[in-house]
Amino acid sequence: MDSNSLFYSLELVAGSGHTLSVEQRTALQTSLVILKKNYKFHRVLFWGKILGLKEDYFIAQGRGEDEMKDKKNLYSFNCMDWFLLPPATESMIDQVSKASKKRFKGDPSYVYEHLEIRRQGDEAEEEIWVSTKVSEESRLAVTVHQIDEEVSVVPRGAFIKSPHGLVEVNRSFGGLSRSEAGKIDNFLHFCEPKNLKKKSIMEMAELNPALDFLDVLRDDIPKGSWSLQFECASQVCVLRSLLWLGLTFYHVPMTPQHGYMYIGDGIKNLDLPFML
Repeated sequence: MDSNSLFYSLELVAGSGHTLSVEQRTALQTSLVILKKNYKFHRVLFWGKILGLKEDYFIAQGRGEDEMKDKKNLYSFNCMDWFLLPPATESMIDQVSKASKKRFKGDPSYVYEHLEIRRQGDEAEEEIWVSTKVSEESRLAVTVHQIDEEVSVVPRGAFIKSPHGLVEVNRSFGGLSRSEAGKIDNFLHFCEPKNLKKKSIMEMAELNPALDFLDVLRDDIPKGSWSLQFECASQVCVLRSLLWLGLTFYHVPMTPQHGYMYIGDGIKNLDLPFML
């Protein structure tokens, strides 16, 4: 959620039971402005909080000229001092996938170690133990990346793609109507599309390339991985992810106000297909 409307936005997602203290909100309001200036970001968003056993990680996201590609994630323990997270590479994602699936410790220097048996030799008769080590800072970077890739949400029309390929905020976006906001078809994943390339030529012909360049939540697998409802006297549309419990998105119909926040333990709900 945009740092410029942080106080207002936090109230709209508080129905999930997760929020920030007055001290944390005040610290964020100041530090995110400084963060934007120091790193020369176009916009700064408060991404959320990942709960740890010792300390919690507060996450901020800075965006540049291209809203989708020019992203940098930072973390803090006190909402004042921020540290840059490394970008999540393929090798890092592979290493983290083998790391512990337990709660975060709250210590960036903590090292997870995973041991596995591998066979080698011409006939794969010899067995050796291979150790994979990964720091919690790397695990944090990958977790934030995966949540963004799988459950970041924007309403249709909130962003446009220029002829040059830049993804920018649509300044003329006035919000979805109340009836449109009640349909999952009008909400999109804010990440590189995966399902869009699988559509037929007939389906692609009906899309507006400037607006329909993202995947629709309706196509998510498993079906039913989103909860959509109206809250605050039916004035706010709220989407909650059942795949990453703690991800809450809000949109106020007929206004450009929208955003999402994650507050959770950073563990994916792999049991979801069996729960539906």
